[in-house]
Amino acid sequence: MDALIVYPENKEQLIALKAVMKAMKISFEQKSETYPDYVLDGVKESLKEADDGKLTPYTGIKDMLDLA
Repeated sequence: MDALIVYPENKEQLIALKAVMKAMKISFEQKSETYPDYVLDGVKESLKEADDGKLTPYTGIKDMLDLA
């Protein structure tokens, strides 16, 4: 059988969809779109470095690879 992926726009739609599926005995699983901790930690670290003025401007791939 086919599977459906739905994107409710708000909490009320989510509640209604879950109620209908439960009433019709349709199995489903709920997943939240979250990022792994290591990604969030990296973003926080990068934002702190930016706030501290530790930015390195991108000037080209050759500079990044020390080929200049």
